[in-house]
Amino acid sequence: MKRITRRIGKRAGVTAGLTALVVPMTIALGTAPAQAASCNVTTGPYQKQVEKFLGRTVDGRQSLADCKAIQAFQSKHGITPAAGYAGTITWRTMNTMLQQKAAGTNPNAARKCPTNKGRIACVDLTRQLTWIQDGSRLKYGPVPVRTGKDGTETRTGSKKIYWRNINHWSTLYNVSMPYAQFFDRGQAFHSTTKSMWNPPGSGGCVNMRPADAKKYWSMLRNGDDVFIYGRKPGT
Repeated sequence: MKRITRRIGKRAGVTAGLTALVVPMTIALGTAPAQAASCNVTTGPYQKQVEKFLGRTVDGRQSLADCKAIQAFQSKHGITPAAGYAGTITWRTMNTMLQQKAAGTNPNAARKCPTNKGRIACVDLTRQLTWIQDGSRLKYGPVPVRTGKDGTETRTGSKKIYWRNINHWSTLYNVSMPYAQFFDRGQAFHSTTKSMWNPPGSGGCVNMRPADAKKYWSMLRNGDDVFIYGRKPGT
């Protein structure tokens, strides 16, 4: 009787263990498709602009296919909720991308960044772009950035790099800030792994893609000029 009891108990334990593993998986598999299929088929205020950006038929009417295309864009760039609605933040992001593309290899065509200071890092908050120039000659960029959000805006004006730390750790935000180059009371260029178009923005720093931040680190030095102008959309 003892042997039989032990075998039954062992089998029951194995069955219980398998059940504990299977039940959460069943729940996850059952709910995931519903979440992925959730799509807002309401026509948004920027429907036509968003359709044109995505290469969709521009008819100003939301379809399920439109919704899924918008939803994919939102998911890729961290726009929440990623429901496929052609709203303000989605179009603002797309419009910024269009402005960046239009800048081409002449981001300072309007001559808003000084050309009489030698080597200088320029930051255009409106287009969310940065580049390095020497006089009027473009040396690197333009590349996309992610600047301060509403309430913690990146401050405008003439600055100078005053401190650099290749492996900086922010005690204020408890995050890593690789290739940090500080130019204004704690605001700095530094690398981040977030999408450059991830809203709402940084805590004031100029976030950069890792390769771009590394290049800035190699090209700039303490005392180099930084000029920040414009206004980030939504701030």
